[in-house]
Amino acid sequence: MPATPAQGHVVVAPDKFKGTLEGAEVAARIAAGIRRAAPGTEVRELPVADGGEGTLAAALAAGFHRIPAKVAGPTGLPVDAALAVRGDTAVVELAQSSGLARLPGGRTAPLAAGSYGVGQLIGRAVGLGAKRIVLGLGGSACTDGGAGMVQALGARLLDADGTELAPGGAALRRLDRLDLGPLATGTPAAALTGIEIVVACDVDNPLLGPRGATAVYGPQKGADGEDLVILEEGLTRFADVVGEAVGRDFRNAPGAGAAGGVGFAALALLGATMRPGIELMLDLLGFDEAVRGARLVVTGEGCLDAQTLHGKAPAGVAAAATRAGVRVAAVAGRLELSEGEWRAAGFVGAYALTDLAEHPGDSMTRAAELAEVAGERLAAEFLAG
Repeated sequence: MPATPAQGHVVVAPDKFKGTLEGAEVAARIAAGIRRAAPGTEVRELPVADGGEGTLAAALAAGFHRIPAKVAGPTGLPVDAALAVRGDTAVVELAQSSGLARLPGGRTAPLAAGSYGVGQLIGRAVGLGAKRIVLGLGGSACTDGGAGMVQALGARLLDADGTELAPGGAALRRLDRLDLGPLATGTPAAALTGIEIVVACDVDNPLLGPRGATAVYGPQKGADGEDLVILEEGLTRFADVVGEAVGRDFRNAPGAGAAGGVGFAALALLGATMRPGIELMLDLLGFDEAVRGARLVVTGEGCLDAQTLHGKAPAGVAAAATRAGVRVAAVAGRLELSEGEWRAAGFVGAYALTDLAEHPGDSMTRAAELAEVAGERLAAEFLAG
């Protein structure tokens, strides 16, 4: 028999299930299962993201408007991207322009890939009148320290002959001087005067060294052997020149190594501040208001594992729901935490699509259907009576 709905609504706030379902579809499917098992239950769908891929989609689902933009992809070829705008706030997702998924044919270009398109999206947001820009970092294909981003906004990176550097991290080894142009603080044409830039970031890596952008993330972007040495040298030179230009060294700032060093340029040259991605996104999406008076919150992601507990979206949702005094359950493609671990993280229940699947592989090929089943199961367990 279907569960009898209790007073209070349910908030369904999952991240994407990477490789299978976008966050909005996960939310819709879980909500459908809840409504089927507990007819009459008010369910509010609020897909979330932690600043990486899916950030734009989460903003659009929350009522932001999609603004299309054709910009440079990671290798310079044009790509169809978008940003999200609501009022004077804009959301820019790096992966839209400079993500691994934007590489032509999926072929990595570790030495030449750049972040120029990110700067173009920021420039588009400025042109639309944005006064606050949320920059989501994650999934980048480049290790250029954000050099391309600031070039797109008017800065010039010059070699000893005064020639503009080519895109990519390798070229940074030849950097001689930096002409900030419209990014120079205090100039009449300062491109970002009066604009707040907040970076949504879930990593605290510095720019350089064994925990830096090259060593940790370079291999994910196709760099190995000599490539890693070249990229580290380029970022080191970029950090030296930028430090001289702005009078402060940002290379060791937490998050400077995010997205191949785009975090570094955002801090040092765009005057950005950083916030944990999920905290910033929950504020932006109005989570506190949505959860007020709720009976249950449901969150999730593709794999609930040890990484989830270190700043990923479900952990952030669980913490926010707990502060509001609302129980929170999780739905995941795979569950790699013990019951003790997920309960300690604040979850009252956890459901894995792999456990609901009849055959191996169903959790991927039938993810949408199984997410609905998970919604039914948790409704029977937590919404009855």
